[in-house]
Amino acid sequence: MLIGEYTHSIDEKNRMSLPAKFRQELGKTVVITPGLDSCLFVFSIKEWKKIADKLSESSVLQADNRSFNRFMFGGAVEASVDSIGRVLVPEFLRERAGLTEKVAIIGVQSRAEIWDETRWQEYKKVVEKQADGLAEKLGGIGVL
Repeated sequence: MLIGEYTHSIDEKNRMSLPAKFRQELGKTVVITPGLDSCLFVFSIKEWKKIADKLSESSVLQADNRSFNRFMFGGAVEASVDSIGRVLVPEFLRERAGLTEKVAIIGVQSRAEIWDETRWQEYKKVVEKQADGLAEKLGGIGVL
């Protein structure tokens, strides 16, 4: 399971290090996709296959399904993790997520998220203020 929050830099060649604790679980090749809330998602090949299978089961007759599949698959790239744990973030994904030099890499169970570090800090402040209310909603459906 991927958990935790790490801060790293993106170099001039658009490479960034994955946290050492994430590398073993993610493997030597990862899939980077556009994420939600202005971040990027990073999946292991195994996890990406599960998601791809579920998305492919959705009806192409529904516009929302077609649109979301285009969003996820159209922007997805396979990226190799080099011998020192770096991965290349394509420029179009870096721009889409507004990534600057400093990024936050967040473990969210089966995926990692890559955020611009400043944007992550702002997002986190908002969510922390809402945490009690969110927990109450989740408790209402039996999550907590």
